[in-house]
Order: sequence, then structure tokens, then C-alpha cells
Amino acid sequence: IMRNRIYELSAWMIYEVNKNWAEAYADVAEAIDFCEYYAREMQRLAGPQQVYQLPGEHAEMQYIPLGAGLAIPPWNFALAITTGLVVAPLVTGNTVVLKPSPRSPVIAYKLMEILAEVGVPAGVVNFITGEDSVIGDLLVDHPKTRFIGFTGSKEIGLRIYERAAKVHPGQRWLKRTVLEMGGKDTTVVDETADIDAAAQAIVAAAFGFQGQKCSACSRVVAVAPVYDELLEKVVERARTLTVGDPAQRESALGAVIDGRSLDKIREYIEIGKQEGRLVLGGELPNNPESEGYFAPPTIFADIAPNARLAQEEIFGPVLAFIKAGDFDEAMDVANNTEFGLTGGLFSNVPERLERAREDLHVGNLYLNRKITGAMVGVHPFGGFNMSGTDSKGGGPDYLLLFMQGKSIAEKKAS
Repeated sequence: IMRNRIYELSAWMIYEVNKNWAEAYADVAEAIDFCEYYAREMQRLAGPQQVYQLPGEHAEMQYIPLGAGLAIPPWNFALAITTGLVVAPLVTGNTVVLKPSPRSPVIAYKLMEILAEVGVPAGVVNFITGEDSVIGDLLVDHPKTRFIGFTGSKEIGLRIYERAAKVHPGQRWLKRTVLEMGGKDTTVVDETADIDAAAQAIVAAAFGFQGQKCSACSRVVAVAPVYDELLEKVVERARTLTVGDPAQRESALGAVIDGRSLDKIREYIEIGKQEGRLVLGGELPNNPESEGYFAPPTIFADIAPNARLAQEEIFGPVLAFIKAGDFDEAMDVANNTEFGLTGGLFSNVPERLERAREDLHVGNLYLNRKITGAMVGVHPFGGFNMSGTDSKGGGPDYLLLFMQGKSIAEKKAS
């Protein structure tokens, strides 16, 4: 059904959250992939699992559902992440209360229409809308809530984590949290890298969907010998990006999600002007309510590794360039944030690529390619540290987060 409605669903996403056609189509495609992948994964996990047998006894182990839980998706991947957070607990036998972001309820309701058309019984997936501040705590705190699947900001994720730890009267279990909480993601470029390829990947990862991805490249750490050349090439490419109505195919960037987001971006641009050198963009509309919430690609150079622009998640098209003296320093800077979601290295030295595999502490590491665009079943997605619980969405262990194991042993008659 999603395949048959892919253009309609894409159009809704363009209308509701201002994705361009390519980003919207990819969002629906990822939702389809989640449905396919989790269904097949449940076939693998269904029924008795392999255990050793003792003489005179039959042993088995099976996975059973947790119960009733919450799916709290974000607005930025309004169908893909919503679908993943719903169908994973669904195929594992749980019931779900879906509370979409108040910024993107329509596309989430389209998923509800599809579930009804498929024949999911009423009451298995339950749809409720509202402001997080009004109903979020109520849902998380409820003693019948068994698990919470959430993707969103670090602040809200930590609030859910803390509140879910409290056992309420009538609650007979410890709530399980599956949290993905954002990042401050870095691309490292050394002096042996293909600079053109690095520049192209950086622009795609930094400014795709207006930089409103938890995996977006928000920091570039380049070694001194190639810093100026790389900066020039990134600025040159970013300058060609068209900002405008995403329904028009020539528009690379649409508007950011709302006025609150634009105000936050404006604040960080002012911070960036104090902390570094503005080399592109920075001009926001004076009357966004009439002009639209458009933010152009904005790049700051010569940012210090510990500056606010280098440490705090902005969630907009703002990129910070940081200069490192050598590769060792670049690796140290890449690991200096509280987050650990995505990161990457451009290098043609095998030993450095191997070191990144070992030492670049992120949940999703990309070598000589952009750091966005994780594919279901190919790049299981989830981060370390303050990026969440490293619950690898689209990976072979994800469904286990929504189940519990039951071991059964029967003594055979002699």
C-alpha cells in the first residue's frame, strides 16, 4: 500500500514538514524498508530458539511480547521513524500508543489509515495527538506503560529516561526505554583525502533537509594543509543550493520546521559571529510569518573545538569548520562532544581508516562517504553516549528490545 501511495505520501511530507521531493521520497522508501525488514526479522525470531538439550529433559526458549507501549516519533522523518517505532513493537506482538510530534500529525495519521487498510485490529495501534508538555508525561508515567520508543532531542530523551525509571503504584515491571537523542556529528578530512569528494559529501550531509537530521554533518575537522582548500570548495558548492518552495523540483532546501526552530538558528548564528568567521549565509528573514521560515546554508570558519558552535546541537543548516594541526589532533576533536551518533573520515591512508574504526566513538561510522543516509538492514542506526541507548533501528537485534525471553524445560517421563 505504501508503494502504491508513495507519491501521495511524499506530497504530504513536502506539505507538512517542507522536505524536498528527493528527501520525501526517500523517507517513504525507508518506511517501506522498515515494514519489509522487521516482518522478515520476526520470522527469524518467532518460535523456539536454539538451546542445548540435557538428557532426560526437553528445553526451549522463546521470545514473548512486553505488553502495551509508546511510540513517540519526531517530525523530521515523519513517516520513516514513525513507521519503524510502530511496526517493530507491532510485529513482536505488542500494542502501541502512537503519539506523533504536534508538528507532523497528518503523515502519522496516514500510517494509521494504512494499518487499518491492512487489517490491523482496532485497539492494537492507538493514535493520540497533543503537545508533549500536556500528555507526554502522562503517557510515560502511566503504570500500564511497558516500554517507550522515542526519537527526538537529548533534553526530552533524558526526561523520559528519568521518569521511566520511577515505579508507580500498580506497576509490575521495569519500563524499557529505546531512545535516540540526536548528535553533534563530525566529518574529519586529512591531507591525503579526495578533497572534491569530501566537499560534495559534506554539503550533502550538512544541508540535506535544511540540516534537520540528528545525523547531519554539523562540524568539519580538517587538518591544516587542506583546511583552506576544503573550506573554499564546500562554500562554493553550498552557494549553489537553492532555497525555496520544496514543491518546486529546483529547490534543494525548503523552510525549517517553524518559528521556534528559526529563532534557535538565529541565536546560534549570532553566537557563531562571536566565535568564528562567517563565510556563507547567515541572513534570515525579518518577517518569517509572511516570508516563510527559510534559513540559507550557513558556514562558519575558524571555530574553536570547545566553542558552543562546536558542541551544541543546532538542528539547522549551520556548519562549523575547525582546523586541526595534524591527524591525531583531528581525531581528538572528533571525539570531544557528549554525543556519539554519526561521524566520518576522509583519508587514503589504510592505517588511519583502521584507527577510525577503533577510535572514532560513534554508533554509525562512515569512511570516505557522507555521514547521512543510513539504509535499513545495511547501516543499523543508533548512537553512543548522549545520542541515546544505541538501539540499532533497522538492525538484527532491534526487535529484541520489544520482547522478553521465556525459558521452558520439561522433564521427560522415564
